[in-house]
Amino acid sequence: MNSFSDIGKIQAMEELYGLSAYRPVPAAAFDASDKARITLAARLFVEGIDFNLVYFPLKHLGYKCVVAVTGELYAALAHPKTLSVTLGLSAKLDFDRVKELWMGITVAAKEHGYEALQLDLQPSGNGLYISLSAVGETSRLTFKRRPQAKSMDLVCVSGPLGAAYLGLQVLEKGRREFEKSGKQPDMAPYKMLIGDYLRPELEASLVSRLEDVEIYPSYAYCVSRGLSDALKRLERDSGLGVKVYADKIPFEGNSFQTGKELDIDPISAAFNGGDDFRELFVIPSAYFEKFRREFQTFDVIGHLAQKEVGAVMVTPEGVEFPVKAQGWL
Repeated sequence: MNSFSDIGKIQAMEELYGLSAYRPVPAAAFDASDKARITLAARLFVEGIDFNLVYFPLKHLGYKCVVAVTGELYAALAHPKTLSVTLGLSAKLDFDRVKELWMGITVAAKEHGYEALQLDLQPSGNGLYISLSAVGETSRLTFKRRPQAKSMDLVCVSGPLGAAYLGLQVLEKGRREFEKSGKQPDMAPYKMLIGDYLRPELEASLVSRLEDVEIYPSYAYCVSRGLSDALKRLERDSGLGVKVYADKIPFEGNSFQTGKELDIDPISAAFNGGDDFRELFVIPSAYFEKFRREFQTFDVIGHLAQKEVGAVMVTPEGVEFPVKAQGWL
Protein backbone atom coordinates (compact mmCIF):
# COMPACT_ATOMS: atom_id res chain seq x y z
CA MET A 1 0.00 0.00 0.00
CA ASN A 2 1.42 3.37 -1.06
CA SER A 3 1.59 6.17 1.52
CA PHE A 4 1.59 9.88 0.69
CA SER A 5 5.10 10.21 2.07
CA ASP A 6 6.31 7.56 -0.39
CA ILE A 7 4.82 8.90 -3.60
CA GLY A 8 4.83 12.64 -2.86
CA LYS A 9 2.26 15.31 -3.55
CA ILE A 10 2.74 15.78 -7.30
CA GLN A 11 2.56 12.07 -8.16
CA ALA A 12 -0.42 11.65 -5.83
CA MET A 13 -2.29 14.43 -7.62
CA GLU A 14 -1.41 13.04 -11.04
CA GLU A 15 -2.74 9.61 -10.10
CA LEU A 16 -5.94 11.10 -8.73
CA TYR A 17 -6.43 13.11 -11.92
CA GLY A 18 -5.86 9.87 -13.82
CA LEU A 19 -9.02 8.47 -12.25
CA SER A 20 -11.08 11.26 -13.85
CA ALA A 21 -11.65 12.85 -17.23
CA TYR A 22 -10.00 16.07 -16.05
CA ARG A 23 -6.40 17.15 -16.44
CA PRO A 24 -4.34 19.37 -14.12
CA VAL A 25 -4.07 23.05 -15.10
CA PRO A 26 -1.79 25.78 -13.65
CA ALA A 27 -4.82 27.66 -12.31
CA ALA A 28 -8.59 27.49 -12.59
CA ALA A 29 -9.42 30.10 -15.23
CA PHE A 30 -11.98 30.96 -17.87
CA ASP A 31 -12.64 33.66 -20.46
CA ALA A 32 -15.19 36.16 -19.20
CA SER A 33 -15.26 38.22 -22.39
CA ASP A 34 -13.15 39.13 -25.41
CA LYS A 35 -11.16 41.46 -23.16
CA ALA A 36 -10.82 39.61 -19.85
CA ARG A 37 -9.69 36.24 -18.51
CA ILE A 38 -10.73 35.32 -14.97
CA THR A 39 -8.50 33.33 -12.62
CA LEU A 40 -9.66 31.66 -9.40
CA ALA A 41 -7.37 30.82 -6.50
CA ALA A 42 -8.17 29.22 -3.14
CA ARG A 43 -6.26 28.26 0.02
CA LEU A 44 -7.17 26.65 3.33
CA PHE A 45 -5.12 27.23 6.50
CA VAL A 46 -5.59 24.86 9.45
CA GLU A 47 -4.41 25.52 13.00
CA GLY A 48 -1.82 22.98 14.09
CA ILE A 49 -0.86 22.22 10.49
CA ASP A 50 -0.26 25.59 8.83
CA PHE A 51 0.23 27.78 11.89
CA ASN A 52 0.62 27.73 15.67
CA LEU A 53 -1.10 30.46 17.65
CA VAL A 54 1.44 30.11 20.47
CA TYR A 55 3.81 32.39 18.55
CA PHE A 56 1.84 33.58 15.49
CA PRO A 57 0.34 37.09 15.93
CA LEU A 58 -3.20 36.99 14.57
CA LYS A 59 -2.79 40.20 12.57
CA HIS A 60 0.28 38.75 10.84
CA LEU A 61 -1.62 35.50 10.22
CA GLY A 62 -4.47 37.29 8.47
CA TYR A 63 -2.02 39.26 6.35
CA LYS A 64 -0.07 36.13 5.41
CA CYS A 65 -3.16 34.20 4.34
CA VAL A 66 -4.11 36.94 1.88
CA VAL A 67 -0.55 37.04 0.51
CA ALA A 68 -0.70 33.28 -0.04
CA VAL A 69 -3.80 33.30 -2.21
CA THR A 70 -2.82 36.54 -3.97
CA GLY A 71 0.51 35.03 -5.01
CA GLU A 72 -1.41 32.49 -7.08
CA LEU A 73 -3.19 35.31 -8.91
CA TYR A 74 0.07 37.10 -9.65
CA ALA A 75 1.46 33.86 -11.08
CA ALA A 76 -1.44 33.96 -13.54
CA LEU A 77 -0.62 37.63 -14.30
CA ALA A 78 -4.02 38.50 -12.84
CA HIS A 79 -5.00 41.69 -11.05
CA PRO A 80 -6.86 40.94 -7.77
CA LYS A 81 -10.57 41.77 -7.86
CA THR A 82 -12.60 40.03 -5.16
CA LEU A 83 -11.72 38.03 -2.05
CA SER A 84 -14.01 35.74 -0.04
CA VAL A 85 -12.97 34.70 3.47
CA THR A 86 -14.55 32.06 5.69
CA LEU A 87 -13.34 31.76 9.27
CA GLY A 88 -13.97 28.59 11.25
CA LEU A 89 -13.87 29.77 14.87
CA SER A 90 -13.58 27.69 18.01
CA ALA A 91 -14.71 28.81 21.45
CA LYS A 92 -11.15 29.60 22.55
CA LEU A 93 -11.01 32.67 20.29
CA ASP A 94 -12.78 35.69 21.75
CA PHE A 95 -14.10 38.48 19.54
CA ASP A 96 -11.17 40.81 20.18
CA ARG A 97 -8.74 38.20 18.82
CA VAL A 98 -10.95 37.62 15.78
CA LYS A 99 -10.84 41.38 15.14
CA GLU A 100 -7.02 41.23 15.12
CA LEU A 101 -7.13 38.48 12.51
CA TRP A 102 -9.63 40.43 10.41
CA MET A 103 -7.49 43.57 10.57
CA GLY A 104 -4.56 41.68 9.07
CA ILE A 105 -6.78 40.37 6.29
CA THR A 106 -8.16 43.81 5.44
CA VAL A 107 -4.75 45.50 5.49
CA ALA A 108 -3.39 42.96 2.98
CA ALA A 109 -6.56 43.09 0.84
CA LYS A 110 -6.29 46.88 0.55
CA GLU A 111 -2.56 46.72 -0.15
CA HIS A 112 -3.10 44.33 -3.06
CA GLY A 113 -6.01 46.21 -4.56
CA TYR A 114 -8.99 43.94 -3.94
CA GLU A 115 -12.16 45.79 -4.87
CA ALA A 116 -14.52 43.68 -2.76
CA LEU A 117 -14.08 41.57 0.36
CA GLN A 118 -16.64 39.05 1.60
CA LEU A 119 -16.64 37.47 5.07
CA ASP A 120 -18.45 34.50 6.56
CA LEU A 121 -18.11 33.05 10.07
CA GLN A 122 -18.60 29.38 10.92
CA PRO A 123 -18.24 27.43 14.18
CA SER A 124 -15.29 25.08 14.57
CA GLY A 125 -15.05 22.26 17.08
CA ASN A 126 -11.27 22.05 16.87
CA GLY A 127 -9.13 25.12 16.34
CA LEU A 128 -9.07 27.91 13.78
CA TYR A 129 -9.66 27.41 10.07
CA ILE A 130 -9.12 30.12 7.46
CA SER A 131 -10.47 29.55 3.96
CA LEU A 132 -9.85 32.09 1.19
CA SER A 133 -11.09 32.25 -2.39
CA ALA A 134 -9.75 34.99 -4.65
CA VAL A 135 -10.76 36.15 -8.11
CA GLY A 136 -8.37 37.98 -10.43
CA GLU A 137 -8.56 39.39 -13.93
CA THR A 138 -6.01 39.21 -16.73
CA SER A 139 -6.46 41.20 -19.90
CA ARG A 140 -6.87 39.01 -22.96
CA LEU A 141 -4.02 40.93 -24.59
CA THR A 142 -1.64 40.04 -21.76
CA PHE A 143 -2.75 36.41 -21.82
CA LYS A 144 -2.24 36.14 -25.59
CA ARG A 145 1.22 37.70 -25.38
CA ARG A 146 2.58 35.00 -23.07
CA PRO A 147 5.19 33.23 -25.24
CA GLN A 148 5.56 29.53 -25.79
CA ALA A 149 8.25 28.08 -23.54
CA LYS A 150 11.35 26.55 -25.08
CA SER A 151 14.61 25.01 -23.96
CA MET A 152 17.12 27.51 -22.48
CA ASP A 153 14.44 29.95 -21.34
CA LEU A 154 15.46 31.39 -17.97
CA VAL A 155 14.02 30.33 -14.60
CA CYS A 156 13.94 33.27 -12.14
CA VAL A 157 12.76 33.74 -8.56
CA SER A 158 11.76 36.96 -6.82
CA GLY A 159 13.72 36.56 -3.59
CA PRO A 160 15.45 34.30 -1.06
CA LEU A 161 14.19 30.74 -0.63
CA GLY A 162 14.15 28.51 2.44
CA ALA A 163 14.13 31.41 4.90
CA ALA A 164 10.52 30.91 5.97
CA TYR A 165 11.09 27.24 6.78
CA LEU A 166 14.18 28.08 8.82
CA GLY A 167 12.23 30.83 10.58
CA LEU A 168 9.53 28.32 11.47
CA GLN A 169 12.11 25.92 12.90
CA VAL A 170 13.64 28.73 14.98
CA LEU A 171 10.20 29.52 16.42
CA GLU A 172 9.50 25.87 17.15
CA LYS A 173 12.85 25.51 18.89
CA GLY A 174 12.14 28.63 20.93
CA ARG A 175 8.72 27.29 21.90
CA ARG A 176 10.23 24.04 23.16
CA GLU A 177 12.91 25.89 25.13
CA PHE A 178 10.30 28.17 26.71
CA GLU A 179 8.11 25.22 27.70
CA LYS A 180 11.13 23.52 29.27
CA SER A 181 12.76 26.44 31.10
CA GLY A 182 10.10 29.15 31.29
CA LYS A 183 12.61 31.65 29.88
CA GLN A 184 12.02 33.57 26.69
CA PRO A 185 14.83 32.76 24.22
CA ASP A 186 16.64 35.53 22.35
CA MET A 187 15.16 35.70 18.85
CA ALA A 188 16.91 38.89 17.74
CA PRO A 189 19.62 37.13 15.66
CA TYR A 190 16.89 35.45 13.60
CA LYS A 191 14.70 38.49 12.96
CA MET A 192 14.85 38.29 9.16
CA LEU A 193 14.12 34.55 9.00
CA ILE A 194 11.23 34.82 11.45
CA GLY A 195 9.85 37.80 9.55
CA ASP A 196 9.91 35.83 6.29
CA TYR A 197 7.77 33.16 7.95
CA LEU A 198 5.36 35.32 9.95
CA ARG A 199 4.79 38.15 7.48
CA PRO A 200 5.85 37.43 3.89
CA GLU A 201 5.37 40.20 1.37
CA LEU A 202 4.61 40.38 -2.33
CA GLU A 203 5.09 43.36 -4.62
CA ALA A 204 1.57 44.62 -5.28
CA SER A 205 2.59 46.30 -8.55
CA LEU A 206 4.32 43.22 -10.01
CA VAL A 207 1.77 42.40 -12.72
CA SER A 208 1.36 46.05 -13.73
CA ARG A 209 5.13 46.45 -14.06
CA LEU A 210 5.38 43.37 -16.27
CA GLU A 211 2.67 44.79 -18.51
CA ASP A 212 4.29 48.23 -18.59
CA VAL A 213 7.66 46.91 -19.77
CA GLU A 214 6.02 44.24 -21.97
CA ILE A 215 7.77 41.22 -20.47
CA TYR A 216 5.48 38.21 -20.29
CA PRO A 217 6.57 34.98 -18.54
CA SER A 218 5.58 31.83 -20.37
CA TYR A 219 5.01 30.09 -17.02
CA ALA A 220 4.83 31.47 -13.50
CA TYR A 221 4.25 29.95 -10.07
CA CYS A 222 3.96 31.08 -6.49
CA VAL A 223 6.64 29.16 -4.59
CA SER A 224 4.62 28.37 -1.48
CA ARG A 225 5.38 24.68 -0.91
CA GLY A 226 9.07 24.58 -1.70
CA LEU A 227 11.04 25.06 -4.89
CA SER A 228 10.78 21.36 -5.77
CA ASP A 229 7.01 21.58 -5.94
CA ALA A 230 7.16 24.57 -8.32
CA LEU A 231 9.76 22.90 -10.53
CA LYS A 232 7.77 19.68 -10.81
CA ARG A 233 4.68 21.65 -11.78
CA LEU A 234 6.73 23.54 -14.36
CA GLU A 235 8.03 20.27 -15.81
CA ARG A 236 4.50 18.86 -15.96
CA ASP A 237 2.84 21.95 -17.45
CA SER A 238 5.53 22.85 -20.02
CA GLY A 239 6.40 19.33 -21.16
CA LEU A 240 10.07 20.33 -20.91
CA GLY A 241 12.93 19.61 -18.54
CA VAL A 242 14.32 22.15 -16.10
CA LYS A 243 17.77 22.63 -14.60
CA VAL A 244 18.32 24.67 -11.43
CA TYR A 245 21.81 25.43 -10.11
CA ALA A 246 22.32 25.12 -6.38
CA ASP A 247 24.89 27.93 -6.25
CA LYS A 248 22.46 30.36 -7.96
CA ILE A 249 19.66 30.00 -5.41
CA PRO A 250 19.29 33.17 -3.28
CA PHE A 251 19.31 32.85 0.52
CA GLU A 252 18.83 35.21 3.44
CA GLY A 253 22.14 36.39 4.92
CA ASN A 254 22.22 34.13 7.98
CA SER A 255 20.51 31.07 6.48
CA PHE A 256 23.64 28.92 6.49
CA GLN A 257 24.65 29.86 10.04
CA THR A 258 21.13 29.16 11.29
CA GLY A 259 20.97 25.95 9.27
CA LYS A 260 24.15 24.79 10.97
CA GLU A 261 22.68 25.54 14.40
CA LEU A 262 19.48 23.65 13.57
CA ASP A 263 21.19 20.85 11.61
CA ILE A 264 19.14 21.74 8.54
CA ASP A 265 20.65 22.15 5.08
CA PRO A 266 19.40 25.52 3.72
CA ILE A 267 19.36 24.06 0.21
CA SER A 268 17.02 21.33 1.41
CA ALA A 269 14.90 23.99 3.13
CA ALA A 270 14.68 25.91 -0.16
CA PHE A 271 13.64 22.85 -2.16
CA ASN A 272 11.43 21.07 0.34
CA GLY A 273 10.30 23.68 2.87
CA GLY A 274 7.50 26.10 2.24
CA ASP A 275 5.80 29.44 2.92
CA ASP A 276 8.36 31.49 0.98
CA PHE A 277 5.67 32.98 -1.30
CA ARG A 278 8.17 34.01 -3.96
CA GLU A 279 7.25 34.25 -7.63
CA LEU A 280 8.97 31.93 -10.08
CA PHE A 281 8.98 33.15 -13.69
CA VAL A 282 10.11 31.55 -16.94
CA ILE A 283 11.48 34.34 -19.14
CA PRO A 284 12.68 34.05 -22.77
CA SER A 285 16.48 34.37 -22.84
CA ALA A 286 16.17 37.23 -25.35
CA TYR A 287 14.67 39.38 -22.57
CA PHE A 288 17.46 38.65 -20.07
CA GLU A 289 19.12 42.09 -20.05
CA LYS A 290 15.81 43.96 -20.00
CA PHE A 291 14.40 41.76 -17.24
CA ARG A 292 17.54 42.07 -15.12
CA ARG A 293 17.41 45.85 -15.46
CA GLU A 294 13.71 46.21 -14.65
CA PHE A 295 13.39 43.50 -11.95
CA GLN A 296 16.56 43.66 -9.90
CA THR A 297 15.12 41.71 -6.96
CA PHE A 298 14.84 38.59 -9.14
CA ASP A 299 17.63 36.03 -9.46
CA VAL A 300 18.18 33.70 -12.41
CA ILE A 301 18.55 30.22 -10.92
CA GLY A 302 18.37 27.97 -13.97
CA HIS A 303 16.81 27.29 -17.35
CA LEU A 304 14.48 25.01 -19.23
CA ALA A 305 15.96 21.99 -20.99
CA GLN A 306 14.97 19.10 -23.23
CA LYS A 307 12.16 16.92 -21.89
CA GLU A 308 14.36 13.89 -21.22
CA VAL A 309 16.40 15.90 -18.69
CA GLY A 310 13.49 16.00 -16.25
CA ALA A 311 13.65 18.37 -13.27
CA VAL A 312 17.15 18.38 -11.79
CA MET A 313 19.32 20.31 -9.36
CA VAL A 314 22.91 20.84 -10.52
CA THR A 315 25.61 21.01 -7.83
CA PRO A 316 28.62 23.36 -8.13
CA GLU A 317 30.60 20.24 -9.18
CA GLY A 318 28.22 19.64 -12.08
CA VAL A 319 26.44 16.62 -10.60
CA GLU A 320 22.72 16.45 -11.41
CA PHE A 321 20.18 15.22 -8.85
CA PRO A 322 16.54 14.58 -9.77
CA VAL A 323 14.14 16.91 -7.99
CA LYS A 324 11.48 15.30 -5.84
CA ALA A 325 8.47 17.15 -4.47
CA GLN A 326 7.12 15.36 -1.42
CA GLY A 327 5.12 18.40 -0.37
CA TRP A 328 4.54 17.23 3.18
CA LEU A 329 7.11 19.15 5.28
